[in-house]
Amino acid sequence: MNWHTRFTQQVSWTAELRRYLFTRTGQDKARRVLEVGCGTGALLSTLDARQVTIFGLDINRAFLQQAAGNLPMARLTQGDAHYLPFAGGQFDSVYFHFTLLWVTDPQRVLNEALRIVGSGGWIMALAEPDYGGRIDYPDTLAGLGQLQAEALRSQGADTKMGRQLGGLFHQTSLVNVETGVVSGRWVGAASQEEIDLEWQVLDADLMGRVSDQELSRLRQIDHQARESGERTLFVPTFYAIGQVK
Repeated sequence: MNWHTRFTQQVSWTAELRRYLFTRTGQDKARRVLEVGCGTGALLSTLDARQVTIFGLDINRAFLQQAAGNLPMARLTQGDAHYLPFAGGQFDSVYFHFTLLWVTDPQRVLNEALRIVGSGGWIMALAEPDYGGRIDYPDTLAGLGQLQAEALRSQGADTKMGRQLGGLFHQTSLVNVETGVVSGRWVGAASQEEIDLEWQVLDADLMGRVSDQELSRLRQIDHQARESGERTLFVPTFYAIGQVK
């Protein structure tokens, strides 16, 4: 599984949302920003290192090694989101992107982010999915989403993080909180590369849980549904932002 390719794909899904939120929160004036759960640096790569000092933190050393190659100017740290190794008030913004569903105590993680952001700065959870609201069509593929959600839970993910996100932000001292759902829009058919990547993720998640024969059967149904234009796959993905007093 090429995780940098997958993370880059996920970053493309939130590009329009980020443009809106970054304008709304004046991110052009931010000078020190941190992404918690930066992975291979896919999101941080979209920032202009000439205008902002970029920091990234991830618990996965292999991801950070890739990020270092992709972002030679970034200041990268291996660490746990529950215990951020930074002094208080030193950042203008902290970003999360498909991260909070993987932490043990998201409220603590948000409070840690709040601690290290200075007054007037922003905390942004740019994408947290909710597999409890996943839609698969045709109905013969409904079980596919359930299987993936079960697999993600077994890996430690909170598959219903999306619906909890607004409440988590409102339970902090953040002000000017805004929450919403990343819009779903399909223009034309998915490329073969996108389809293959989706199935690479499914293969990785479902390995050992579903027989090769069953996966092949589901993939054939998926292929036929895409060919006929019937295929719908939608996972509600939420965002939330808040400003430090």
